[in-house]
Amino acid sequence: MAEIDSWRTSLPCTRAEAEAIDAADDLAIDAVLMTTEEAEDDVTRWRLDAYSEARPGAAMLDQLRALVPSAAGIEPVVEPLTAQDWVAMSQAGLEPIAEGRFVVHTEAHPVAPPPGGRAFRIDAGRAFGTGHHATTSGCLAMLDRLADGGFGNVIDIGTGTGLLAFAAAHLWPTAAIVATDIDPAAIDVTRENAALNGIEGVELIVADGALSDAITRAAPYDLLIANILAGPLVSMAPEVAAIAAPDATIVLAGLLDTQREAVVAAFAACGCTLAEVDRRGDWTILRLTAGAERYVPLTPPDPKGRDGWALDI
Repeated sequence: MAEIDSWRTSLPCTRAEAEAIDAADDLAIDAVLMTTEEAEDDVTRWRLDAYSEARPGAAMLDQLRALVPSAAGIEPVVEPLTAQDWVAMSQAGLEPIAEGRFVVHTEAHPVAPPPGGRAFRIDAGRAFGTGHHATTSGCLAMLDRLADGGFGNVIDIGTGTGLLAFAAAHLWPTAAIVATDIDPAAIDVTRENAALNGIEGVELIVADGALSDAITRAAPYDLLIANILAGPLVSMAPEVAAIAAPDATIVLAGLLDTQREAVVAAFAACGCTLAEVDRRGDWTILRLTAGAERYVPLTPPDPKGRDGWALDI
């Protein structure tokens, strides 16, 4: 019998509950939480999965029930997971995806790139961004449409697997490319994926948002990519705008269409204007243009609350 590696606890939820869970900074639950849309454009059919090392006890089950009041009266499904289960889940349904000149595949489903294109092998694992989620594939498509932009200084904030940074390196081989993530494990994954795909010259930085000295020293950037979540995008808007060159292109993703107005408003307050919207199901990818004058904060950034930013006009 295979040894139990961890446990998965599942409950149905609504999209609103899923958004609240994804936006929360610290839920004080000793588990990794993931929300999944089970039926496209059905706000009532989402699912919460909690992955924990130990079998969840009554206290954790009560915490999870409190997050999804719409599931009142429904018993959580608690399943043991083995190492073999994780491999099966990571590869299940991950057939190659194609966006413009890019193809993304796993080891189990190799594929050749289209003529003049590029194939990337990105295996599912410890970091977000295999290309199969609408936000990542939408960013790939957006970058493909920007191929003639001639960018020279690019940053991918919240790089995950490194896929979008790799796509930028392919499109603009002479550009300086920086890939950052708050999670050191994601940067380790990006480094491994870069070696696997023969990507060289991408600078990797562990950083919380855009506040790292290593990031600001290389600013301003003429292309900024941030595929994270709506909450962080709103709070980070001033610091992202502050490292953007005048008229820079900013690609944002990780937000639901219902969150679009809040994200656009946050960046508009920093002098950025909306240039393009790519809606994919419930998810939205935005392209914005930075202001003609570089955004300058009136006071130093607060790394805890990211407060105190203002447009210097």
